[in-house]
Amino acid sequence: MRWVPDVLGDGYERSTFDLPGDERGPVVATLVRHVPRGPDAPPRRRAVLLVHGFNDYVFQTHVAEAFDDAGWDVYGLDLRAAGRSLRPWQLPHYVTDLRVYSEELTRVAAWIRRDHDVLAVHAHSTGGLTAALWAHSMRRKVVLDALVLNSPWFDLDAPWFDRTVGTAILDRVAPWDPERIVHASPSGYAHDLLRAHGGEWDFDPAWKSPAGVPVRAGWMRAVRRGHARLARGLDVRVPVLVAASTTSGPGGDRVLDVEQIADRAHLVGPDVTLERFEGGLHDLTLSPSPVRDAYLRHVLAWLEVRTNAPGATAR
Repeated sequence: MRWVPDVLGDGYERSTFDLPGDERGPVVATLVRHVPRGPDAPPRRRAVLLVHGFNDYVFQTHVAEAFDDAGWDVYGLDLRAAGRSLRPWQLPHYVTDLRVYSEELTRVAAWIRRDHDVLAVHAHSTGGLTAALWAHSMRRKVVLDALVLNSPWFDLDAPWFDRTVGTAILDRVAPWDPERIVHASPSGYAHDLLRAHGGEWDFDPAWKSPAGVPVRAGWMRAVRRGHARLARGLDVRVPVLVAASTTSGPGGDRVLDVEQIADRAHLVGPDVTLERFEGGLHDLTLSPSPVRDAYLRHVLAWLEVRTNAPGATAR
């Protein structure tokens, strides 16, 4: 990895690496790391990898600082065609198979594990679905030691007709016109998070856009196939923490149906803990202060127990 200063400022570096190209051209992913002790400091025993969702990228410095204070080395991955990894010839976040993300996830995980005994993955929303599918595919290898899913997208929040008949139609039509826009609307959620609009957070609106990112047929088909694979049951063989708000809508998760998350959590693997957070937003780490603080304390306490258990890395 070749590290350069990152847009997050002092204490953060990034390294962009090539992936196999696609029909549009070259593809890259970007690993970000938090180095408050300096880039030459010896690695700690434990590391966490942060994975973002749709219309998102790695920017939550308070999360990195919380993990660092608890003794973790912190990395974040901007997936292909997202955030730092988006190139002018690409459609934001567009893939036609969630399994392609295994290329960057596996490569980064292997690189981190060279210097760390323990690796936890903390993944949000669509990234949570992607990370769960990836962890299932790697279940017979020692790759990660714990998985934290922050409001993972486990099913389509839509009426029965759209989830069944609509999905069947999409499955047949999308291969013929994969880039067709099937939904486009502003993201009120992203808009309201921005400090400039009265929220608490500063982020790049080109990478987490209040205008939203168009949903294309090929991408939605990939997500629905991921949902279907989850519905058949995964076999993630490390401890999993699934976290969600207690409510959907205003004052809660405005993006997903939190009851779908709760209902499907057990499908991820044999060792799943479900926790609900009252007043939590879609990204629990961006919730109002008392909630996000409680969430981060819970995640760190859970990881402390589950990654230090006897035989935690012997699978």
